[in-house]
Amino acid sequence: MNHDNAPFEIHVHGDVPIKPGTDTKAIQEALKPLWHYVGARTLSEGAMSLYEEEPGIRFDANTQRLHMCWTVRGDDDFRMVLDDLCMNLNDLSAAGTQIEVTFYDTEFDDEDEARGAESRDDFVMLFVGPDPGAIMQAQRDLLVHDVVNMMERHFDGSELSGVVGEIDKLFSQRFDNLVSSLELGKPPKGSGGNGNSGHGGGGGRRPRHLH
Repeated sequence: MNHDNAPFEIHVHGDVPIKPGTDTKAIQEALKPLWHYVGARTLSEGAMSLYEEEPGIRFDANTQRLHMCWTVRGDDDFRMVLDDLCMNLNDLSAAGTQIEVTFYDTEFDDEDEARGAESRDDFVMLFVGPDPGAIMQAQRDLLVHDVVNMMERHFDGSELSGVVGEIDKLFSQRFDNLVSSLELGKPPKGSGGNGNSGHGGGGGRRPRHLH
């Protein structure tokens, strides 16, 4: 698949804990949506990033962790790849975690920015995990981290326990709603389902991840 003239450079970044005993063959199959998108025949062939300074896609069998710091050229159709990727990783993940995906508009340049034009840059936060509860826990932990970091500019950390408690209440209610929906055989409302995502906007272009 040729993406040389693609409108985006897409960066995928994540560190996913994998269930003990998972072999490299299962990892390769789970990641097939990514390496197949670039036209590769195997994971090892497609694991290299567009940028040499990025480590690409690596599975550390000793720590049972999947590391992704990988950039590819592509289009909006890559979003469908992400849906399949998240469903596959849910089956292999040992705990909930986030995957960050950044779309960089390759056709947007300094002159466009000087004219006040808006780029098509986008940022998507995905969550994977072995079950909805683990996904919600990852969402909760990330939200608490972000809120506390922001509020510590104005308040001492010891003053923020009430804020954290309110966040916990919200997620507890969401989890209760999910359980009730599943018990009734209905789709969960507002759950942290497979590959649940959020989009970031505004605030200028995000810097590229280099980890």
